Amino acid sequence: MKSILTILCLSFSSLFYAQVDTRIYDIIDDVSSNQLETYVQQLVDFGTRNTFSETESNTRGIGAARRWIKSEFESISSNCNNCLEVFFQGETVTPEDGRRVPKTAEILNVVAVQKGKKYPNSYIIMSGDIDSRASDTQDFTTDAPGANDNATGMAGTMEAARILSQYEFDHSIVYVGLSGEEQGLFGGQFLAKYAKEKNWNVIGIINNDMIGNIEGVDGVIDNRTFRIFSEAYNPTETDRERQMKRYYGGEVDGNSRQLARYVYQTTQTYMPEMNPMMIYRLDRFGRGGHHKPFNDLGYAGIRIMEAHENYTQQHQDIRTENGIDYGDVIEHVNFDYVKKLTAVNAINLASLAWAPPAPSEVSIGGMVEPSAKLSWKQEQPDDVVGYKVYWRSTTSPTWDHFKYVEDVNKVTLDGIVIDNFYFGVAAVGKNGHESVVVFPSKVMR
Repeated sequence: MKSILTILCLSFSSLFYAQVDTRIYDIIDDVSSNQLETYVQQLVDFGTRNTFSETESNTRGIGAARRWIKSEFESISSNCNNCLEVFFQGETVTPEDGRRVPKTAEILNVVAVQKGKKYPNSYIIMSGDIDSRASDTQDFTTDAPGANDNATGMAGTMEAARILSQYEFDHSIVYVGLSGEEQGLFGGQFLAKYAKEKNWNVIGIINNDMIGNIEGVDGVIDNRTFRIFSEAYNPTETDRERQMKRYYGGEVDGNSRQLARYVYQTTQTYMPEMNPMMIYRLDRFGRGGHHKPFNDLGYAGIRIMEAHENYTQQHQDIRTENGIDYGDVIEHVNFDYVKKLTAVNAINLASLAWAPPAPSEVSIGGMVEPSAKLSWKQEQPDDVVGYKVYWRSTTSPTWDHFKYVEDVNKVTLDGIVIDNFYFGVAAVGKNGHESVVVFPSKVMR
């Protein structure tokens, strides 16, 4: 009888780390393509949302758009007992701030904060862009509906707020519409600076920019694949840290890359029908997005977007030339696809916001030994039921192997030679949700 109980206990322990949270499936089911289409249509109906467009009108221009977004966040908040703190945040720019700035204007972000119950100063951020553009960035009068770029990302952020506001989380979630993206990522710069000034502990930002097109300019039609862009390393790392990577590795293991792997794994677990592509670069070739200003200050940040872009529908005046219809109009948006990528965002926000804080001071050792050794510190051990010690081949993009342990803050992986793998540690909560994996930053002596 004792051996049977032992087997049962061991089986339970081995299954624990495969536990799923059924609330995640509820979140997926609650995302509404009809609601997303309503949001996008309203944003399109403002005619243009160019950063320097009309601000006084209630029906046209960037001013009307951002006031409407704020009112929608406030309406969502009224349905959750005022669980969101909604406000404008931003600064003023002048022509001296960049060649794409034709005149002085306020760059205002619309921010909605859902405070965490245990860790209110710990934030996971989802963003979309409010602004749109015509062929000429400085043309702020021509119609620029910006249906896919980026009413879809903004709509997804609002829909995530509508759904997740019905739950309580340990960490805070920020839903934000960022402005001035097309003129130089101004909104992201201003919010990242604000977060730094307020001493926010930012787990990471998931930036959504174009999540509605399934038919690429290359002719490929795909409604299940999406891209996750992430920078390899932290731009704020020191010369010493950079030099040490030559000896200890970690060239592709910055905090943004770990956030990308987290989104990949969560999607694989709860939405296996989707095909997340991890793209190992900051953004598309020679281009940027609103996660970059957060990366610049050392915060983890990734971009989620469609896999197959259609350039005739981006940054184009609405027209027909040589039989080709140009322009970013709502008819090109696939709302079932927007629904899927919104769900990807929502489940990752929820999983991170329900997870325990990540371990800190992760150290590694095992040089010239037949085993790898790791140790770590946990600031809030009462919220942790165990840890996953991960490892992967140095050429693998994902964490492929792990050992689950409980009631310890160090482990020896016998038979795992440190030279052949990379390692990391994640905290596991009592609800089964994991923190982001932390790559070792110290070497045991």
